[in-house]
Amino acid sequence: MSEIVIRHVEAADAEALRLLNTHPGVYHQTLQLPHPSMEMWQERVMKKPGRRHLVACLDDKVVGHLALDVMENPRRSHVATFGISVSAEVQGRGAGSALMREMINLCDNWLRIERIELTVFADNAPAIALYRKYGFEVEGTGKRFALRDGEFVDALYMARVK
Repeated sequence: MSEIVIRHVEAADAEALRLLNTHPGVYHQTLQLPHPSMEMWQERVMKKPGRRHLVACLDDKVVGHLALDVMENPRRSHVATFGISVSAEVQGRGAGSALMREMINLCDNWLRIERIELTVFADNAPAIALYRKYGFEVEGTGKRFALRDGEFVDALYMARVK
């Protein structure tokens, strides 16, 4: 079995990330829209203050992505939020866990982050299980949080406090 390698995103990853996020099994559980443009992903992988991108690679192919945003407000500079997506073909094979471990390592040991927050659709059981595995707890529910496939769905607010 091949090893999942985590590394920082590169500009050349934009097309792989666009393709990963075109799959209904991926964008259905995120706030992404169908048919993401190449321009959007090229812009998204460019360096921005407070944002870090990690990618998971399996046999040199990008199979996962995590974007970490450290809050800019000085009173919330100890907080980060993130979004994660894993290729539909490899979900359940460890890419999400590998990305989570590296993100938590960065937050705990390098970035002075005390609190990591996320929002997840309330019906996304595999993702919720992944987050719980890494110490995240549900703090609340956002009713009718987002439109998905023509219906409003709830989301859970989760956080991990160091």
